Amino acid sequence: MQITKLSRKNIQALTPYQSARRLGGRGDVWLNANEYPTSPDFDLLTRQFNRYPEAQPAAVIDGYAQYAGVDSQNVLVSRGGDESIELIIRAFCEADDSVLYCPPTYGMYGVSAETCGVAVKTVPLTADFQLDLPEIARHLDGVKVVFVCSPNNPTGGLIKRPDLLELLQMTAGRAIVVVDEAYIEFCPTVTMVNELGNFPHLAIIRTLSKAFALAGLRCGFTLASPELIGILQKVIAPYPLPVPVSDIAAQALAPQGIATMQARVAKLNALRADLQKNLAKLPLVEQIFASEANYLLVKFKDGQKVFQALWDQGIILRNQHTALSLANCVRITVGTADENRRVVQAISAMS
Repeated sequence: MQITKLSRKNIQALTPYQSARRLGGRGDVWLNANEYPTSPDFDLLTRQFNRYPEAQPAAVIDGYAQYAGVDSQNVLVSRGGDESIELIIRAFCEADDSVLYCPPTYGMYGVSAETCGVAVKTVPLTADFQLDLPEIARHLDGVKVVFVCSPNNPTGGLIKRPDLLELLQMTAGRAIVVVDEAYIEFCPTVTMVNELGNFPHLAIIRTLSKAFALAGLRCGFTLASPELIGILQKVIAPYPLPVPVSDIAAQALAPQGIATMQARVAKLNALRADLQKNLAKLPLVEQIFASEANYLLVKFKDGQKVFQALWDQGIILRNQHTALSLANCVRITVGTADENRRVVQAISAMS
């Protein structure tokens, strides 16, 4: 007997999310996962590991609430933002419900829905990577959760705030709207947090993986109304955060940790501007899309050739050629000044 045949039918047909680590590669310049290029340094303050951790560690919840400008009852901490995506689907979707998202965007929305056995509807972004609100309205029947990423991954651009507000208005009483703000620290003034009180069906996903430079920690957050948070607490694992994770997360969310993160963001935004300027000079580059995140989406004359040539040199980027509307596009995470220089030099040498 093949064990595969015992698995659920939707799992047999599932194509797993192709994470940066799953795709592999051998290199010394890793610019394919939107990680911060260097690691912060923390020492554990808590060294008692024989007890189970708090279900929702108070120091982490309170620290993030203060940082985000919300009450502690508006915060749920999870194993990265990815767990939040799945929690929302599990908590709100029946077997005959659907999840809707707008490609090109983050692939885990679809993978998580399919893993849970929930149908997926997609409404592509417009040519300028904005929401197609009339089409979304036409496809809302049976939709219980709508995912929107802003700044969007992999395009880097923002979804217009008036469009997000219109989406929230058209889904009131019908569906949960999830705004994924994984990259919001790079453009903090555009957050939707101040709309939580106006829209009880709004949920916002945050993470420590990007600007906080803690992707290896796997610590994310959901910001929402107390009622919505209470529903998610029914389905989250009893001990989602290991003690060392909550220890480091609490330190990162202390005033000094926040100040360090903000200095890190300012430095990276400057590096992004410099990288964009230098890429724009290269003859192989057709277009660089506006970005408010820690990466650039670049369209080349032959994106696959560029991607493979740099891969062979140990410069690992993210190929977006097969994503909707992104033929010949490559996503480049902003690295150190030296790493960015190596990228530009390697592409320039191909001209």
